[in-house]
Amino acid sequence: MCPAYQALGKETMNKEILVDANPFATRVAVVEDNTPVELYVEQTGSERLVGNIYLGKVQNVLPGMQAAFVDIGLEKNAFLYAGDVFFPGDQYDELEQLPESRKIGDLLKPGQNILVQVAKDPMGTKGARVTTHITLAGRSLVLMPTVDYVGVSRRIEKEEERQRLKKLVNELKPKGKGIIVRTASAGRTREAFEEDINSLLSLYEDIEKRAKKNKAPALLHAEQSLLFRTVRDLLMKDVDRVFVNDKEAFEQLKDMAQVMAPKLKARILFKDTEALFDRYDTEAKIENALSRQVWLKSGGYLVIDRAEAMTIIDVNTGRYVGKDNLESTITNTDCEAAREIAVQLRLRDIGGIVIIDFIDMELESDRQKVLQTLKEAMREDHTKSHVCGFTHLGLVELTRKKTGRSIGDTLKVTCPYCEGEAKVLSPYTVFNKLRKQTLQVLKGSKVRRMYLEVSPELEKAMEDLIKQHGELFPEAQDADFYVKANPAMHMEKFTVKPLPDKRVAECKRSCRIMH
Repeated sequence: MCPAYQALGKETMNKEILVDANPFATRVAVVEDNTPVELYVEQTGSERLVGNIYLGKVQNVLPGMQAAFVDIGLEKNAFLYAGDVFFPGDQYDELEQLPESRKIGDLLKPGQNILVQVAKDPMGTKGARVTTHITLAGRSLVLMPTVDYVGVSRRIEKEEERQRLKKLVNELKPKGKGIIVRTASAGRTREAFEEDINSLLSLYEDIEKRAKKNKAPALLHAEQSLLFRTVRDLLMKDVDRVFVNDKEAFEQLKDMAQVMAPKLKARILFKDTEALFDRYDTEAKIENALSRQVWLKSGGYLVIDRAEAMTIIDVNTGRYVGKDNLESTITNTDCEAAREIAVQLRLRDIGGIVIIDFIDMELESDRQKVLQTLKEAMREDHTKSHVCGFTHLGLVELTRKKTGRSIGDTLKVTCPYCEGEAKVLSPYTVFNKLRKQTLQVLKGSKVRRMYLEVSPELEKAMEDLIKQHGELFPEAQDADFYVKANPAMHMEKFTVKPLPDKRVAECKRSCRIMH
């Protein structure tokens, strides 16, 4: 193991969750030892689809591709691969090994109604990927109503506890259905499991009833909001504090925690500040997570490039010249890069195939040291991943489960200036930055009028948001905001200034007043 890796030890790790919420977007950052390692963003109107359950209608069956296209009511038909079609009685251990004798034409017919769940969000030109293997997540368990199986989270490491949980769930499991015990279940009682199982079974029964009543395509069950998932999936015993800067979101989180994790409810704290993500310099670190180049503490750096088929990461020594010899300098840089790559994959939520070009090492022992460092660092990742090792060309291959859009895809849109060669922040993302800065300037000024100079794209986005929500700054009822569109302004840029009395008349003629 590389030097100083012990600093990542779980026992001494300080872990916090920051929840930055407003009527237009919710952001959740998981911070470990003062470093943000996971970021989740949910913008109003663009919620993720993964986990949604639909009654779909098969449109086309393609034997040559061993797949079918299913209409689930979205703009593009969903893609259903033959290996994702399962029926009651199928063995969970064989879900990814569909027998060759089973053909898509034997499984599905055009016009057939079918219950499916979204496994991957639509991305680019591709529609959503769906599966008939339904899963419903609770606080402590995941119900799999179509397969017969019992499993325990690999993150519960004590064998004695794993066997206790497996025995307990086997006794409670409904016949013919599957259960996976989640990490949060460690130490839970029989009564807690019974309550969770009954709740999930009731939910699935409701879904089946709606499927019989509705006409395809129809949405039968929508995945819960980001706030709900924060309590269900992220609020664990190892979380020291949860800071929330919105009163309504704070109350919702407390109510949810009262039901799902009452012992952890006291750790949810209200912090009345627009600058919550300035804590631990989280905002700046997230900005860095959207950039192509990432500097290492030693002076080396990573270059992260996204392609349609994979993500490529290049490691460079940069300004780091080392202290001993060349081989030691290279190995130390590669070890540091391996740890940072694991952080960046989590923070950016990059999935699929990842190829890493570490700096070439002469000794096999050094290559194995770097590989082991990467594997250890990836164990902190809740998303399933697999480090495949070095290829014949000296590149490291790894895969990370891909379910939805990365943070870069969520926060950015295709750049209109370069016609898709790169990306810029979406107008709605820029508005959230504008909104935060405006409220901060307003708070520090006696003037109750703000002058906002924005790009035409941002002005249009603000108009759309007013139509949807009625107000842009509900916290500042006594203030006026004079908005002027500047065609020469870059769509990521804006200006926020207090408006002096002498300029009010001029601004009334050239600006639009918003609230």
